[in-house]
Amino acid sequence: MHKLDPRRSLETFRRIHRGGNLGASPPTVLASGFLLLIAVGTVLLALPLAGAERSLGLFEAFFTATAAVTVTGLILVPPQDLSVFGQLVSITLVQIGGLGFVTFAVVSAITLGHRISLRQQSLALEAFNQTSTARVKDTAISVLRITAIIELTTILMLFFWWWGSGRLPAGTALYYAIFHAIAAFNNAGYALFDGNLGAFTGDGITIAILSATVILGGLGFPVIVEVIRKKRWNRIQPYARLLILTALALNIFGFVLIWALEARNPLTLGDLAIPEQAKAAWMQSVALRTAGFTTFNVEVMDDSTTLLAAMLMFIGGGSMSTAGGIKVGTFIVIMAAVFAYLTQRKEVAIMQRSISAESIQKALAVVVISILTACVALFLLTVLEDIPFSNLFLEVIAALSTTGLSHGITSDLSRPSQCVLLVLMFMGRVGPLTLVYSLAVRSRARNRVRYPEMEFQVG
Repeated sequence: MHKLDPRRSLETFRRIHRGGNLGASPPTVLASGFLLLIAVGTVLLALPLAGAERSLGLFEAFFTATAAVTVTGLILVPPQDLSVFGQLVSITLVQIGGLGFVTFAVVSAITLGHRISLRQQSLALEAFNQTSTARVKDTAISVLRITAIIELTTILMLFFWWWGSGRLPAGTALYYAIFHAIAAFNNAGYALFDGNLGAFTGDGITIAILSATVILGGLGFPVIVEVIRKKRWNRIQPYARLLILTALALNIFGFVLIWALEARNPLTLGDLAIPEQAKAAWMQSVALRTAGFTTFNVEVMDDSTTLLAAMLMFIGGGSMSTAGGIKVGTFIVIMAAVFAYLTQRKEVAIMQRSISAESIQKALAVVVISILTACVALFLLTVLEDIPFSNLFLEVIAALSTTGLSHGITSDLSRPSQCVLLVLMFMGRVGPLTLVYSLAVRSRARNRVRYPEMEFQVG
């Protein structure tokens, strides 16, 4: 008779405990959840009743579902060419993809009275980009509450304005208000109007409502919760204050430059009156923070504006927001590290708070992985397509940052190039680091070996 080995029994227990999810890591489960959602969306959009005049092909349905779930907004089929059923499927995918299926899963479990297991807590931490399980439940519920309040407020304001001003009939105004409120808060950039938002350059109310909704969606739920709880500026944590100030600075920076660069372009802002130029430039600057709305024909904007757009899209919005990009927090940490090196400071500090080495390494990894991914994708597109470089460059950044702002070449690309965009959209939504983590084998044991330092020339 064999003796019982406690170590073997413990390992067996761990294997059984992991058996329900095959030992999959939280990033893998997250990625799988998005893939499942895309698959469901593809089936629904491939149905004959999803198209307004014709049925979508299987690849068209797959591309549209992926763009919706990843809240990117790149399109092969414009929303106007979808039936009401197809539009509702798309905007529902945007809503679920924007908030993340984990939020719904956690809140559903709480509603049903179930306790969240350690494995579920780990999954929630990965989705919420948190480091502690103490406030996962509160965070999940707050996400839904904030989303409901902001979207309902936006819907009511748009409905009463579009209906009251006589722009749209009551029923159409309500439907359009619901669609655009969800698209704006989730930074998707879908619009049911011809020319996107180009017809609203003279409508300051609509521009104000949608731009405010886009900003709130891209700011990040932790920042919004912090502002609601503390109320006073001097009581808000330095992290939240810094994110708000940086987001505001980026919006103003983009607004001034877009206006200055495109005011001389008669094909974009040049022929508009000065007030309309200001409204269009402001909305476009805000939308470049991964929302994807357009207030003028971006296909004919200057190359300088295209480069500026790519920069703003690459930075994106706040952590744990509906926006994409490398995130504002990552940008802040990288810039702080560069500033600390240039000023010969050993410690990286922001607003009298030091930044940990782990945060700096993570920010650096996110930036490097994103740049390398964009370079590889751009190389592939230049090989596959005979299209101007600036057009391909904007397309790659738009897909990776889940913005969807395009020179209108998405449908003109070959099928292999469109597949490259699909990968970029998925990576941009799931997150470069998360995707790498899900594919890599991570060691369970800590590495306690210390090596001697080596002098290495850089720069």
